[in-house]
Order: sequence, then structure tokens, then C-alpha cells
Amino acid sequence: MVPFFAKQAQADEALPAAYVKAAADTKREDRYLDFSLISKTYPTPNGPLTVVDGFDLKMKKGEFVSLIGHSGCGKSTVLSMAAGLQDVSLGAVILDNRQVHEAGPDRAVVFQAPSLVPWLTAEQNVALGVDRVYPDASRAERQDVVHYYLNRVGLGDAVKKYAAELSNGMKQRVGLARASALSPKLLLLDEPFGMLDSLTRWALQEVLMEVWTRTEVTAVCVTHDVDEAILLADRVVMMTNGPNARVGRIVEIDIPRPRTRQALLDHPRYYEYREAILGFLDEFEHGAVGKTETAKAGHGKALEAAA
Repeated sequence: MVPFFAKQAQADEALPAAYVKAAADTKREDRYLDFSLISKTYPTPNGPLTVVDGFDLKMKKGEFVSLIGHSGCGKSTVLSMAAGLQDVSLGAVILDNRQVHEAGPDRAVVFQAPSLVPWLTAEQNVALGVDRVYPDASRAERQDVVHYYLNRVGLGDAVKKYAAELSNGMKQRVGLARASALSPKLLLLDEPFGMLDSLTRWALQEVLMEVWTRTEVTAVCVTHDVDEAILLADRVVMMTNGPNARVGRIVEIDIPRPRTRQALLDHPRYYEYREAILGFLDEFEHGAVGKTETAKAGHGKALEAAA
């Protein structure tokens, strides 16, 4: 796979020079993300509660994974541990051969609720991170990075607008531009379009795919939307319900890129993927143990009682 920082674009759409230089400063060409049997346990009045238990996943550099499961299964907890926003109770998160211990600019996060500074402009909000990540770049080079990504997300005409003046959809565009402009090793998206109406959501999915196609940054997206999971991902990782949630099943999405929503619906395997994911979610609809496993346990007890 061509490294994202070396990916060629059309002459008039080339990645900014400062972005390319920062992205090239990596120790390993084959950097990857490794969730190595991670667990998260919280203290409670009734004793320790293990929300995530032995979550294990290996990701290639440049891979896009969608993480899906029922509410409360620990998806966002896994994402927070990868971001360094929460400690790992057991196991380790390893990115580019280095263990994650705290938050850092090599991991960019886009949350469900826009997290912009309301009294700053769109341009200034993106520049907050860019100024830190590109300390050796000139002011003009940093501005190139800011404007490049604001243009990529469709806000070229709104760079001087204050965050407080932007719609929710525009705010999320700024958040996506800010995250992408950091030249991160890992892009983490926590239901980034969950608060938006359907039309805005679809539009921003297209924006995300367009930006990701140019950078091919390793990415994990938490979502409740099955169609969104399939549209975005190389693999869809399904989690069992908590407590003690873990990886339940993984579906590889063999659909050519670049993708569009219409191409997805027309693809002969789309409904196969959708049925597999919905089937898993139905299996774990009412608890941490699947319906099939529960039925087997109940049948075994009935046989014991009969004996």
C-alpha cells in the first residue's frame, strides 16, 4: 500500500508541503494499531465492573475499521483508550510500535458533539492544532495546511466565520478538517454524524471518504448505523454486549473504492454484509450472552432436570 503521506494527488490538489514532511517523520513504514487484549475495569460500590474484557484487534496501516454494537457495549471506551483519554486496565494499545499512555497529537479525535472554540473562526479553530504539530513550518506553510483541509471539507468560503455562527453540519466539517490537518497516525471518530439529520449525515460521509481517500490514514469509526459502517470500512468489527464486552465477529467488506452510497446499494454483496451485521446485533440484542448460547444453556439445564 502506498503510504498516505506519499500518495500522489492531482497537481492542483497536492497535499501541503508541511503536511507531507510531518507525516514522513515516522519510525516505521509498516506502522499499525494493535489492541492487545485490552480491558477496562471501573470501581463501583458493588465491586469492580469490567466493561471491556480482552478486546483484541490488529489493524494494518491505512486500514479503516468501523466499530459497531449495541449502546453501552464499550465502543466509545475502546476508542477513548486508543486516544489516551482513559487508562487501560489490562493489556495495551500499541500504535506505530509505541504503547499509548496518554493523549497526543499523533491521534486525532472527532467527537459526536462539535468541540470548537465558539469565539474563534473556522480557520483559527483548525490552526490551533496545526500550529502545534508543525512548529518548524513557516506561517505561510501552516496556513496552506489549514486552508487545504477547510477547502477539502467544503468550507473554503467560510474560513472567517466564527464557530458560533456555523450550523452543526458545518461545525463537524471544521472538526474533520482540524483532525485531518494534524497529519495523525490514527484518526478516531466517535459517532461523528450521530447528531445530524439524514441529508447532512450522507453529505458528510461523502466528505469523510473523499478526505480519507487522499490521506489513507489508519482510522476507527464508532457507529450505530449499519449502512454507514459498511460504506466507510475495510472491516466491520462487531462487539458483544457489556459488561465484559469483546470482539464478537468481524466482517471484511470487499467493495471497491472509491465508494458512493448508490454503488453500495447496487453491489451484489451489500445485502449479504448487511444481513450478517444485523444478524449479529439481533443475536446480542438483550444481553452479553447471545440468544443461541442462551438457548443451548437452557436446553442443557432442561436435560439435567429431566435426568
